[in-house]
Amino acid sequence: MVALTSLRVRSFAKVNLGLEVLGLRADGYHELRTLFQTVDLHDDVLVRLPRRSRDVVVRCDHPLVPADDTNLAYRAAVALRRYARVSAGVAIEITKRIPVGGGLGGGSSNAAAVLMALDRLWKLGLGPAGLHSLARRLGADVPFFLVGGTALGLGRGDEVYPLHRQVKGHLAIANPGCPVSTAAVFRRIDARLTPRENSNSIFLFVSRDLEGRDGWSLLANDLEEAAFEAAPTLKAGAGRIRGLLLREGARLVALSGSGSSYFGLFEDPARARRAVSALREAGVEACRARTLSVDQYRRAWSVGAASLR
Repeated sequence: MVALTSLRVRSFAKVNLGLEVLGLRADGYHELRTLFQTVDLHDDVLVRLPRRSRDVVVRCDHPLVPADDTNLAYRAAVALRRYARVSAGVAIEITKRIPVGGGLGGGSSNAAAVLMALDRLWKLGLGPAGLHSLARRLGADVPFFLVGGTALGLGRGDEVYPLHRQVKGHLAIANPGCPVSTAAVFRRIDARLTPRENSNSIFLFVSRDLEGRDGWSLLANDLEEAAFEAAPTLKAGAGRIRGLLLREGARLVALSGSGSSYFGLFEDPARARRAVSALREAGVEACRARTLSVDQYRRAWSVGAASLR
């Protein structure tokens, strides 16, 4: 059997259906409670094993994505190579579709995609469970992208628990075009942060969802005001974006992660299409997407993986 030398995989985006910041942890990170949701908006990641070079190299078609050791995909390859005691080189090529600095998890998703691709190319057999500890060290969102679907994130967000009931819907995603620094947003929220151990909106949502009751009104993103402070231009356009999405019938409108992307979640795909058209007419970059359940995520990643020998 000829060994695989290249694998092209899809690296999917996520949105945060809700996000609560509960306080600062003893390790300096923030205690979070969030509802993750993967969507079918994706980057393409090509992972190759060069025959002669032992270097790790990353290239991307987007000018804002670094090509050095600050790139999470690069760090993922280096970390797995060290863990598996592999000396081979790795070449990574990323074609971006997920907005950069939009709170949609593009960098974290790229890192998880590289971990899963190299696990297969190097025949390590680790799988998502075996890769989890490496993913946690790379970033709080990376472990989620080993799982996908609708999931509860606890701790730093890196303790991931798929929900029994997976959210199904269509999204209109608005990109205001003003990337927001996650670090800057958390610095802002630190200035006003008070412990919120009793915050339970997300738990109430999960409880109502299990009972078949509507709990969308319970969800919010605690980072939104801090994101406005870190990026005043985001605040200027947020009201208009929110208004357009609500007018078209979104059952949930929220900022994803630390921003700057907003999304509207719709039951009807036609309403999502109309929302995207309305956003574009208003001069806002926008795209459509649909949710991916845990099973759909696994199938999409597997089917989307194309190997070259």
